[in-house]
Amino acid sequence: MCRLECLSGERGWRVLHKFCLVFQAPIKATCEDMSCKTGFPEDVHSAMVSRSVQGGQPLLNVRFRSCDGNKKIHFGSSEPEDFRVGEDGVVYAERSFQLSAEPTEFVVSAQDKETQEEWQMRVKLTPEPAFAGDSEKDQKKIEDIIFPWQQYKHSSPLKRQKRDWVIPPINLPENSRGPFPQELVRIRSDRDKSLSLRYSVTGPGADQPPTGIFIINPISGQLSVTKPLDREQIASFHLRAHAVDVNGNQVENPIDIVINVIDMNDNRPEFLHQVWNGTVPEGSKPGTYVMTVTAIDADDPNAQNGMLRYRILSQAPSSPSPNMFTINNETGDIITVAAGLDREKVQQYTLIIQATDMEGNPTYGLSNTATAVITVTDVNDNPPEFTAMTFYGEVPENRVDVIVANLTVTDKDQPHTPAWNAMYRMTGGDSTGRFTILTDPNSNDGLVTVVKPIDFETNRMFVLTVAAENQVPLAKGIQHPPQSTATVSITVIDVNESPYFFPNPKLVRQEEGLLAGSMLTTFTAQDPDRYMQQTSLRYSKLSDPANWLKIDPVNGQIMTTAVLDRESIYVQNNMYNATFLASDNGIPPMSGTGTLQIYLLDINDNAPQVNPKEATTCETLQPNAINITAVDPDIDPNAGPFAFELPDTPASIKRNWTIVRISGDHAQLSLRIRFLEAGIYDVPIVITDSGNPHASSTSVLKVKVCQCDINGDCTDVDRIVGAGLGTGAIIAILLCIIILLILVLMFVVWMKRRDKERQAKQLLIDPEDDVRDNILKYDEEGGGEEDQDYDLSQLQQPDTVEPDAIKPVGIRRLDERPIHAEPQYPVRSAAPHPGDIGDFINEGLKAADNDPTAPPYDSLLVFDYEGSGSTAGSLSSLNSSSSGGEQDYDYLNDWGPRFKKLADMYGGGDD
Repeated sequence: MCRLECLSGERGWRVLHKFCLVFQAPIKATCEDMSCKTGFPEDVHSAMVSRSVQGGQPLLNVRFRSCDGNKKIHFGSSEPEDFRVGEDGVVYAERSFQLSAEPTEFVVSAQDKETQEEWQMRVKLTPEPAFAGDSEKDQKKIEDIIFPWQQYKHSSPLKRQKRDWVIPPINLPENSRGPFPQELVRIRSDRDKSLSLRYSVTGPGADQPPTGIFIINPISGQLSVTKPLDREQIASFHLRAHAVDVNGNQVENPIDIVINVIDMNDNRPEFLHQVWNGTVPEGSKPGTYVMTVTAIDADDPNAQNGMLRYRILSQAPSSPSPNMFTINNETGDIITVAAGLDREKVQQYTLIIQATDMEGNPTYGLSNTATAVITVTDVNDNPPEFTAMTFYGEVPENRVDVIVANLTVTDKDQPHTPAWNAMYRMTGGDSTGRFTILTDPNSNDGLVTVVKPIDFETNRMFVLTVAAENQVPLAKGIQHPPQSTATVSITVIDVNESPYFFPNPKLVRQEEGLLAGSMLTTFTAQDPDRYMQQTSLRYSKLSDPANWLKIDPVNGQIMTTAVLDRESIYVQNNMYNATFLASDNGIPPMSGTGTLQIYLLDINDNAPQVNPKEATTCETLQPNAINITAVDPDIDPNAGPFAFELPDTPASIKRNWTIVRISGDHAQLSLRIRFLEAGIYDVPIVITDSGNPHASSTSVLKVKVCQCDINGDCTDVDRIVGAGLGTGAIIAILLCIIILLILVLMFVVWMKRRDKERQAKQLLIDPEDDVRDNILKYDEEGGGEEDQDYDLSQLQQPDTVEPDAIKPVGIRRLDERPIHAEPQYPVRSAAPHPGDIGDFINEGLKAADNDPTAPPYDSLLVFDYEGSGSTAGSLSSLNSSSSGGEQDYDYLNDWGPRFKKLADMYGGGDD
């Protein structure tokens, strides 16, 4: 089995002692005799472990002897919530806890699963000494409890039981100075005497990252560390040792090696913040919590290296006491220890806080500092105080929203906080509520403001009593009164006030029809200024929509200037409004307005009228009823019900028509005779109202009689339309027709005059302006209607002008081919002809129009006449009687440079 080599004699104990000193984990190894007794070797087993126990940490191995290697032993613990025993006999911690100074006891039991036989042993755990550097005398060695050895079967009936080393955790200090590699332990197997073995270790720190920290001699089994360790990076390493033969076959079961890195005090405490901010209300009692400062240490927090203690190094300022605060040395809580915090004297304290490890040991511990800034917050311990006992102000009468006085106060509390903000209220002198006090948020002043008009003639002075207090009540225990009081004296200034009409508005009831120049009423104003010397008021008219009234400027009498008419457009709901102005001569002058309301009573001054003015009916009796309505601008009782009747003259009215009243405002007009010829008829209707006296009028209803179908709808549309036009519409239509006819006549006269001027115009062309020497553009293609009007005067010869010739009217060609024979085109003599060639062209045009083989009249007609009978003669020899030698073309030299080429070709005799 793989084991730590068991050495005998003095040399063995020296090696074991050295091993214990290096790893701070004493191991007791004995080479026991070969006698066998099943059960625990002792009743009570004591072991020493670290003070801080972590969950899952192996603590010790229990030794149990089994003479029969085939027994299956099950281990148990009397404290299963704290300790667990594995099948291999290793005791593990179930949870993390701190061992007390007194030994911790529990019972480990072993039970044979087949025979149910049970053995027990009491285990005592004692915490290790506090410091790793204590002498060996003060340390207790941890005794290993070894598992049963595996049994090897031989042919001999005798069996030999071997025991193996189970290595407890190895404690290795961090930051060791070496030299490196540093030997830790040697692992050997008792089979290395008969076999050539090779040793190796696996796990993080060996063959897994971080690799190369631990190495083992494959021949001797010596395990070493190659460099210093840092607990803050890796606190423990879990390795496994292996033993194999030269062929790689496993010889022994792997051994677990746990290496714990022992913490050293190599890290200073570090505060989470370099500056800590806290607050405390002024006037706080001793023991008031302020704030907590926190520092951390990378060293083991469960050891002294990571146990911190806090203390206050300094306080600034030191008033009213140099020790106003204290700090809990373990938690870092800062509290007050003295009374007298006053924000008005000291607003902020600065503390220097120190944190030291090693439980605050000033000799061995490392320390660091931070700053704690404590702000003293304000409480309402100072009431507002008026700066004067009496304040003065003045205000003109009738003015509102005017600040008349500023009330100033002082308050020692922090500005713009509820403990500093002042609130003002009036405690006397303003029974009518004419004043209010607002607070200026910036200056904290009280602004006395007028909210209701003040009349100088009624009140000339006010004396107000005011009080000021804070938004929040004073803190408990403050001896000052909660508020301050003062008086405000306000003087009212007399000003020139506006006159006022009374009553305003003034209502007058008057029948309509009051004639112009009549006295209506008197409308006067009053001046409120009783203490000012002023003359009488002057009156004037400000608004009179219908211009019916005038007012006397001295006494205010109102006269009519026109007849009052209730039916006027300026009267709404029988009410007419007029506005007048009254002015005084004060400084400055003031004026006031008043409204006169005239309620006009109706009189029967309007006769009723028929509505509508026009109607339509049929020629026959049925259906032919016309509904009409009487309209009267007057109101009840001068309006309906109305009486309807037809006049006696002319006699044809009653002979043809009849009228029947169907309600108070409506009547029905219908034909009396069986048939009335279609047309427009004027039917006079006499309508009488119910007034006293009655008013009546004769209204003419224009009735349009038309032919109707069985449904009573007019079928004579033209007649209806004509009848529907009024006189004005008919006159307008006639005027338009006359104007249109005049315009057409003027256009025709102008066209005829133009044609005469064009025919009478002679072709007097200068040789240089000869039309044959110019390019004329003919862009009309075909024999359309526009092609029938030709000005042929340009084709006349200059020496044979016929001014009175009248152009014959062309004949329009037919688009269809006629049946008759084709016409013969005229042939013009080749000899020069002094006459007009227009006749020739017109004859050709006639022939073309009658030619059934000719193209449609919208096609291009080509006239290829080249001068048979013209002065120039023909330019081609196709139709000439000769090749042109008989012609004289010398005149081409006179036509200009454009015809020089032709003159060279045909002129010049034989050349």
